[in-house]
Amino acid sequence: VQLQASGGGSVQAGGSLRLSCLASGRTFSSYVMGWFRRAPGKEREFVSGISSGGFRTTYADSVKGRFAISRDNAKNTVYLQMNSLKPEDTAVYYCAARDGITIEYARDSYDYWGQGTQVTVSS
Repeated sequence: VQLQASGGGSVQAGGSLRLSCLASGRTFSSYVMGWFRRAPGKEREFVSGISSGGFRTTYADSVKGRFAISRDNAKNTVYLQMNSLKPEDTAVYYCAARDGITIEYARDSYDYWGQGTQVTVSS
């Protein structure tokens, strides 16, 4: 599976962005998908995940209520809608695919990674 993330950019605090991650291959619908981010000087951290069928989602506490993950299996795409953005959301955002059933928080649980897209939130 090859993943290509897009949709990053620069916004002011309180603004919104929607990230997209397009996957190649015909087995996208069998993968758990996740979004991670890495802020300057920090480790890559889990942001959100969605089950293969899209019925289960989970979020990091820091983004709960502001971000929403979704997927369109017909388009091989997973999305991350980010609202009420804060300067601390500034990071490179990565999408990842996991060949499994459960949504996992650990980076090592994911098998495929996209190249990352930069999100910058100014105050």
